Amino acid sequence: MSKPLSDHDRRKQISVRGLAGTEDISALKTDFNRHLHFTLVKDRNVATRRDYFFALAHTVREHLIGKWIRTQQYYYEKDPKRLYYISLEFYMGRTLQNTMVNLAMENTCDEAMYQLGLDMEELEDMEEDAGLGNGGLGRLAACFLDSMASLGLAGYGYGIRYEFGIFNQKIVNGWQVEEADDWLRFGNPWEKARPEYMRPVQFYGRTEQTPDGVKWVDTQTVLALPYDTPVPGYRNNYVNTMRLWSAKAPCDFNLKDFNVGGYIQAVLDRNLAENISRVLYPNDNFFEGKELRLKQEYFVVSATLQDIIRRFKVSKFGSREIVRTDFSKLPDKVAIQLNDTHPAMAIPELMRVLVDEEKLEWDMAWDICVRTCAYTNHTVLPEALERWPVDLFAQLLPRHLEIVYEINRRHLERVAKMFPGDHDRLSRMSLIEEGGQKRINMAHMSIVGSHAVNGVARIHSDILKATLFKDFYEMEPTKFQNKTNGITPRRWLVMCNPGLAEVIAERIGEEFIRDLDQLQGLRDFVNDEAFIRDVAKVKQENKLKFAVHLEEHYKVKINPNSMFDIQVKRIHEYKRQLLNCLHIITYYNRIKKEPNKQWTPRTVMIGGKAAPGYHTAKMIIRLITAIGEVVNNDPVVGDRLKVIFLENYRVTLAERAIPAADLSQQISTAGTEASGTGNMKFMLNGALTIGTMDGANVEMAEEAGEENFFIFGMRVDDVDAMDKKGYHALEYYNRLPELKQAIDQIAGGFFSPKQHDMFKEIVNMLMNHDRYKVFADYEDYMKCQEKVNALYKKPKEWTKMVIQNIAGCGKFSSDRTITEYAHEIWGMEPTMESLPIPEDL
Repeated sequence: MSKPLSDHDRRKQISVRGLAGTEDISALKTDFNRHLHFTLVKDRNVATRRDYFFALAHTVREHLIGKWIRTQQYYYEKDPKRLYYISLEFYMGRTLQNTMVNLAMENTCDEAMYQLGLDMEELEDMEEDAGLGNGGLGRLAACFLDSMASLGLAGYGYGIRYEFGIFNQKIVNGWQVEEADDWLRFGNPWEKARPEYMRPVQFYGRTEQTPDGVKWVDTQTVLALPYDTPVPGYRNNYVNTMRLWSAKAPCDFNLKDFNVGGYIQAVLDRNLAENISRVLYPNDNFFEGKELRLKQEYFVVSATLQDIIRRFKVSKFGSREIVRTDFSKLPDKVAIQLNDTHPAMAIPELMRVLVDEEKLEWDMAWDICVRTCAYTNHTVLPEALERWPVDLFAQLLPRHLEIVYEINRRHLERVAKMFPGDHDRLSRMSLIEEGGQKRINMAHMSIVGSHAVNGVARIHSDILKATLFKDFYEMEPTKFQNKTNGITPRRWLVMCNPGLAEVIAERIGEEFIRDLDQLQGLRDFVNDEAFIRDVAKVKQENKLKFAVHLEEHYKVKINPNSMFDIQVKRIHEYKRQLLNCLHIITYYNRIKKEPNKQWTPRTVMIGGKAAPGYHTAKMIIRLITAIGEVVNNDPVVGDRLKVIFLENYRVTLAERAIPAADLSQQISTAGTEASGTGNMKFMLNGALTIGTMDGANVEMAEEAGEENFFIFGMRVDDVDAMDKKGYHALEYYNRLPELKQAIDQIAGGFFSPKQHDMFKEIVNMLMNHDRYKVFADYEDYMKCQEKVNALYKKPKEWTKMVIQNIAGCGKFSSDRTITEYAHEIWGMEPTMESLPIPEDL
């Protein structure tokens, strides 16, 4: 039998990684050694692995710089409409491998490192994740940047350069413990500080009426220092920019009015200003009305709008002289997309700049503002909607409060004209919520100040129109659109699953990487024995690789022939990790009851972070780890069922886990998950989905064929009906013996023998005030899981279903999503042409 290929040799055979010419390899080795020398390492024998990583990163970055400069030159020459995607989160993950993929350098770099006696994967593992996001919303922004560059759109991502990203999660004695994510401690090779574009941002102060209009005076200034990161398109020579702002205190901060001996304190107080960009708020789908968060939101918006207007006024490359002063042309040259309401301050801030600084009439300024801005809604959960107290606004942003009041006055005049006498409607549609503490409803402001409002999956957009934004939809139906989310196939297939990308490319060519609809061509191979075998083989290799990783990290022996059943996402009641737990417990009880039966072996993996202040979510993690402690140590069960909590779930762990998954769990209560994007990643990587008809699952089932999807549970209409009728958990508990047994075990200390009442709060919630109706879907979920088990015992049928799913993934490319935004919201035209690059770059 021939010796199995090493990882390096296997990678060499994968053509989608780019061709490695001898000259390229030799040149790359020279560059690498030069960069290693610049890290002040005189002798390669004393270089650390981190030194090698930085040398490689700088070598790869060098290949980007010429294209980056050329792209910006091209935009200045052509002066296209530019898109500004403003987001408080960009969940980028690692950059090295993605850059090599998009520049077709992967095999060249791999071979060069191999010849230098270095292991590519070890070097890649030195890179920190840029975890500047919580979950779906931040990762979507990252996928969108990749697609904008790959479609040749002049798109810019604007956000905050948090010093500390999403916390690192440690599991200690079964509990989540948070650790600060000091991701910049060794430096970031991909960013370039641009102090020449530093901008002042004002806070506090008061307003003054003057003959020259309103002035905002006596403000405190914080400086916004931009850091630029290149965003390469896929093999098309375009390199766009993500610009993240860092807060800096001005040199005279607190020094103007310090008294004798106050100098030291004044310098120490600079931290107060610089805290604005210190840390990412770790909440997902939850609004925490803190002053620092509002400061962050205004900080990114103010700095970004100054940059947008500077760029609009100056159109020649490298020139600072002002050539454009007619703001009526702004919507022809600028599109601003608000990623949720977090950057909604862009609306009153743009009005402030146009009216107070550029001296435009209100009506003209408002027309420009609305035609420029568009708003994406990401959730219908009431606790996630931003509603800022007016008192806080008045203190921090007094001029903006006046502007919001004026926007609201004019808005309510229009409502009253269209719906005379409907006072309830006026109060429902107001930007200001009265009653108790006055609050500003940021979603209402975003709708009123935008020309387009979109949800992120068809069902979500329909729910917005029917419920949350019904009044606004009735008033301006043409404003509301749908843009179903997507994922970039570069990171989420070519990079993380090259084996699968290769077997697909062998059948239908490589064009699918830029045009994912071509995956439909795989339907011709559903019954092709060789293709079925190849797809199954890649999955098995991915599972073996992940099993090795798990055994190293968790010291649990994994059966690689078991079904890898994975649910990874933020821990939240609406995502129903508890329903998954009930299935695990029931399956465990069934095996115990009939240990000699032929059970389908499963390794259940659940991963995700809980917001530090979300007590119930932390208890859910503790329950998962407790179930694992019992199940994994039960000799009767053996390797037929294992439960693993995947610690510190993040982009890099997703890139390992998703290619290894057999079953993807997408089990939120119908009507609660706006879209989901993890669901799409699993589908593209050859997992089957068990899921409710929620979010993008609905469209995924449509594309793959419902017969190729494990659908269960209530639909949105059933949930609505149950809300009217009332949900009674006790009825299910009394009627379903296996459910009762599972709940009694949780309540009675079976999974917490040292503290019997450890999970009493969870049981109390499930029995008495479960907004997400876990028990209502339990029975159907269990039946559906039996169908999953039965199919898994027929590997060939399973793999055929997998192929049907992969073939149906075309719609879920972020390239399709961005093309729709470009055509239907931004008024821009994507291109599949590459940017011509001069020979000398």
